[in-house]
Amino acid sequence: MSWLSDTAKVNWLLWGFGLAKIPMLYMCRPKVLALDDDHCEVKIPLNRRTKNHENCMYIAALTVGADIAGGLIAIHHMKDDRKNARFLFKSMTAVYLKRAEGDVHFRCLDGQALAELVRRARASGERITVPVTVVATVPDKFGNEPVARFELEFSAKIRQASAAK
Repeated sequence: MSWLSDTAKVNWLLWGFGLAKIPMLYMCRPKVLALDDDHCEVKIPLNRRTKNHENCMYIAALTVGADIAGGLIAIHHMKDDRKNARFLFKSMTAVYLKRAEGDVHFRCLDGQALAELVRRARASGERITVPVTVVATVPDKFGNEPVARFELEFSAKIRQASAAK
């Protein structure tokens, strides 16, 4: 069982990483609801820190949620390559469909595409890029109807273990 299978542990690690390295991530207080080989679901609460002057979720908080939902699956698949992996989001396109006037759930179902990216990057040692889709919903207000859709390009390079020092 991977340490990433325990969502409580992942949440503590995520908050700690945010506090140490990415304060915006920490301030949004994301909560990982589910994480496995195929999907990730993250919730960001609508509160004083995440809402804008129109009482809906601020665009930066929405971006943080999309980043985490897509990125955690990739990290899950790269767990054996932590010291040799370099990854980032190369680009992002966002479509905002409704006002996010409640806690927002971000779902990414591209786990298999990210697993294939990791496999290819590990084998080649080259930078590989794949598209990742994240859908944001506000279940308390709109059920499963999307309030936003994000298309991100995830890019990763995994150096060969013998080359890494």
